[in-house]
Amino acid sequence: MKDFWIYLLILAGSTYLIRAIPFALLKKKITNRTIRSFLYYIPYSVLAAMTLPAALYATGSMIAAAAGLVVGGIFAVRGKGLTFVAVVSCVTVFAVECILTYLI
Repeated sequence: MKDFWIYLLILAGSTYLIRAIPFALLKKKITNRTIRSFLYYIPYSVLAAMTLPAALYATGSMIAAAAGLVVGGIFAVRGKGLTFVAVVSCVTVFAVECILTYLI
C-alpha cells in the first residue's frame, strides 16, 4: 500500500509540474507544435512507465501477464473501452494461469 501512495505522488507531481511550470513561466500561449505535443504526452508516458512493470509482475506467471498485456493491447488498439479491455485482460491472465497450472 505504501508503494501505491509513492507512485500516486510521483504521477500527480509529474503531471502537475509538467503542465504548471510552463503555465507559470510563460505569459503567452505555446504555439510550437513539438513542445505542445511533448507536454501533452508526458502524463501518458509516466503512467505507462509506472504501470507496465506492475502489470508484468502482478501475477504468478510472467507468461500469463504477457498474454494479458498483449490481448489488452490488441483490444485497446481496436478502440474498445477501458472496462472491456481490463476485463478481457484479467480473463486472459486467469485462463492462461489455469492452463499453465494443469500443464506443469
